Amino acid sequence: MLRVDRVSKSYPTPRGPLAILDAVSMSLDRGESAAIMGPSGSGKSTLLYVIGALEPPTSGTVTLDGDDPWTMSEQAQAAFRSRRVGFVFQDHLLLPQLTALENVVTPALVHPGGVTDAVRDRARELLAQVGLADRADHRPAELSGGERQRVAIARALIGSPGLLLCDEPTGNLDRTSAAAVAGLLMDLHAQLNTILVAVTHSPALAGRFGRRFELDARRLVS
Repeated sequence: MLRVDRVSKSYPTPRGPLAILDAVSMSLDRGESAAIMGPSGSGKSTLLYVIGALEPPTSGTVTLDGDDPWTMSEQAQAAFRSRRVGFVFQDHLLLPQLTALENVVTPALVHPGGVTDAVRDRARELLAQVGLADRADHRPAELSGGERQRVAIARALIGSPGLLLCDEPTGNLDRTSAAAVAGLLMDLHAQLNTILVAVTHSPALAGRFGRRFELDARRLVS
């Protein structure tokens, strides 16, 4: 279970704390999905980064299967993010000098065993699942926008995370590519029984999710 309990987030400024989130709470079980919508600047991405242990909350807690990453050492936090959380961003953030396969295995570089043959086999399997088995040796510049985002999804899943977080995963894609990527996300979510949370401005994407939340005035409402 993912549990977000009364999470608030603010940033210091010369004029005092700037509040972004105020007592946000939500919970999702394995296999559930949720879309978070709201106006630009409402704090949607900040909430996603707090959920994914990239940003600490100012107050409140976020736990995944009962574990709070902010009670862990820095090394344990890094392992938590690497193994238990997958991230897909609006800008795919692929490394341009690496092939699709090499990009998919990059999260495993920080694992104790590194990039093993089993990891490479898993990466090839994921590329096949996202329809890119024949593009494994292509670099990002040789791929379309939708294909690059598919590589990013495969990379997010390389560690078999229980929680998949997506920040505007279709925001930079045309309508056809966006629909294809959205369908792929939902299919993989169902196959892998993940917890899926996505921030989006797209009603079409949000409509595919089991639950829908709105973030406005620093509060989350369903």
